Amino acid sequence: MKKYLGMLGLLIVTVIWGGGFVASDIALSSLSPAQILVTRFLLASVLMFPLCARHLKSIKKQEIWAGIILGVYLFAAFALQIVGLKYTTPSKNAFLTATNVVFVPFIARVLYRKHVSVQGVIGAFMAIAGAGVLSLDKNFAIGLGDGLTLLCAVCFALHIFFTGEYVEKYRVTVLIFFQMVTAFAFSLFYLLITGGWGEFSMTREGILSVLYLGAVSTTLTYLIQTASQQYVDETRSAIILSMEAVFGTLFSVLLLHEKIDGKMVAGCVLILGAVLVSEIKIMPLSRCERDTA
Repeated sequence: MKKYLGMLGLLIVTVIWGGGFVASDIALSSLSPAQILVTRFLLASVLMFPLCARHLKSIKKQEIWAGIILGVYLFAAFALQIVGLKYTTPSKNAFLTATNVVFVPFIARVLYRKHVSVQGVIGAFMAIAGAGVLSLDKNFAIGLGDGLTLLCAVCFALHIFFTGEYVEKYRVTVLIFFQMVTAFAFSLFYLLITGGWGEFSMTREGILSVLYLGAVSTTLTYLIQTASQQYVDETRSAIILSMEAVFGTLFSVLLLHEKIDGKMVAGCVLILGAVLVSEIKIMPLSRCERDTA
């Protein structure tokens, strides 16, 4: 029963994240990327503090540093994603972001010499082909927004990988809190150097979008995902979470009336296929499997 509840929790996370692409696009109509990031991570930090407060007396330096490292990757990923969204569509942004799960095993190979299977190589080439179909124009040049989103996918892959390494050593609420604080600090610095400090002019839609991004699409989803993955193995979790791209496209069509053409469909199918192929057998060994290996 717990396994099915965990799977349901992960599916809820993908629906929320899919809606996050639309919320970000709406927020960009009245706020700059830096303003969105500052508000998002400030809200997430404030909401996470009560959950972390009971651990303050026993926090270790290693936990803080682990949270800071995760926060750097999280900020970089969201910053590249939100800036990239200014120059591409929410659906393309969603599917290109989804390529992050293909990069994870290769990061594991480079950093920890972990084996990468044939499925991983096939998945990587499918993802590259899909990204090309989705992003390249007639002159085979990639758009600025698509290029930034691909870099965002690499940062998300690094974040996913190191989260998997740290979550077995340190407390989840502590990790989440310090990465949110770190992401907020970098966002604030980004806001200051871009000169947008005194220019907040939120519309009603902008306020609702940022509240959704901070409270729901960041704080709530990280808590649900962490709790759900206690009962669902890593491979199945990755496959379920890859549906984020599908929901991102679906919401873009339904709410923003984005038009989908054949080229976009072909690219999305290739990327989603790459995600599924790469995740079937090449995810790092689960915690139980590592213990018995």
